[in-house]
Amino acid sequence: MELINIYKGKRVLITGHTGFKGSWLSIWLNQLGANIIGLALDPKSEFDNFNLSNVSSFVKDIRLDIKDKEAIINLFKEEQPEIIFHLAAQALVLESYQFPLETFETNTMGTANILEAIRQTDSVKTAVFITTDKVYENKEWIWPYREDEKLGGYDPYSASKGASELIISSYRNSFFNPKDYHKHGKSIASVRAGNVIGGGDWAENRIIPDCIRALEKDLPVEIRSPKSVRPWQHVLEPLGGYLLLGAKMMTQPTKFAEAWNFGPEAENIITVGKLTDMIINFYEKGTWKDLSDTKVLHEARLLALDINKAKYKLNWKPVLSIDETIEFTINWYKNYKTDNMLKLCQQQIEKYTDLWKSRNEN
Repeated sequence: MELINIYKGKRVLITGHTGFKGSWLSIWLNQLGANIIGLALDPKSEFDNFNLSNVSSFVKDIRLDIKDKEAIINLFKEEQPEIIFHLAAQALVLESYQFPLETFETNTMGTANILEAIRQTDSVKTAVFITTDKVYENKEWIWPYREDEKLGGYDPYSASKGASELIISSYRNSFFNPKDYHKHGKSIASVRAGNVIGGGDWAENRIIPDCIRALEKDLPVEIRSPKSVRPWQHVLEPLGGYLLLGAKMMTQPTKFAEAWNFGPEAENIITVGKLTDMIINFYEKGTWKDLSDTKVLHEARLLALDINKAKYKLNWKPVLSIDETIEFTINWYKNYKTDNMLKLCQQQIEKYTDLWKSRNEN
C-alpha cells in the first residue's frame, strides 16, 4: 500500500507531537504530504528531536494539555481533523511512582477527552490510540502476549495505560461500534508497542538517553537491571505499523477497528546488558557498571508481544535487525550537534521505507 496516496492532503492531528515518537511521526507524515496539526506540551529539552528537526516549521504547533477537556473539544471543532494519532501521555514508569495521580489523570482522562472530542467532531473518520506493551497483566513468562490477553498493570504507568485501553474499548463499543459505522462514520483502534529506541529521546531513566549522557561525559553507563529482557525496536518500526493501520482504516473502516501489537522479531529480544554492550560498540567508546538493587521500585523483567495478528491481517512485519536498530539510533546521537537533523531523519525514514518495501516483497 502506498501510504502517500492515503495521507496526502489529509488533515492529521497528532497529540504529543513535541515528544520523541510524535516528532518522528510528524516528520514522516510531512513527507507523505499530510496537513499536520500538533497538540502537545512544550518539549522537555533543547536537544529534543522536535527542536533539532524544526518540526514546528511544517506543523501547526499548538500547546495544550490533554486534561483540558473544553479546550480540546473546541480545538477539534476549530481544526476539523480527519485522522487522529493520539500519543500524548505520561510515558515513564519511574515517574509514575513519583506522580501517580498526574499519571492517571493524563493517561486515562486525557484519553477520554480525546475520545469525547472525536465523538463531537464530525470531520474525524479515523483515530489510532497509542498505548504500550505494558497494558497486559504481566506474568513475566516466556510466551508473548496476544491482543486478547488480560489487561493489568503493576505500577501506576502500566495500570493507567491498561485503564486507557478499557476507556477506548468502551467508547468504541458504545459510540463507534463497527456494526453501526453507517451511523457514526468513525473507525477507532489502539496500538501497543514498547521499548522503542531511536534518535532524539532524552527522557530520564531510559536506557538510550542514559547511555548517551554517560558516554558524552566519558563516564561509565550505570545500569539498574542488566539482566532484564526487552523487545527492542527502532521508533520507525511501530510508527510504520501505525501509519499502515491508519491507512487501512481509512479504506476499510470496519475491518481494522480493534487492538494491535507492534513489536520486533525474536532476535531483537535481548537483555539490557547486551544492548548496552552493542551501544558502546557502535558508539566506539565507553564502559558500563551494574547498579542492580533489589530494593528499587518494581519494573518488569520480561515482557514480549505476539505480532502475528499484524503480520497476517495488516501485512506488516518488522524490518530492522538488532544491529540495524542500534546503528540507526546511534547514528542520530553521533551527529546531532553538527548535522541538519531534519535531513538526517528524512534520510533514515527513506532508508527504512526502502528496506520495508524490499524485505516485505521477499
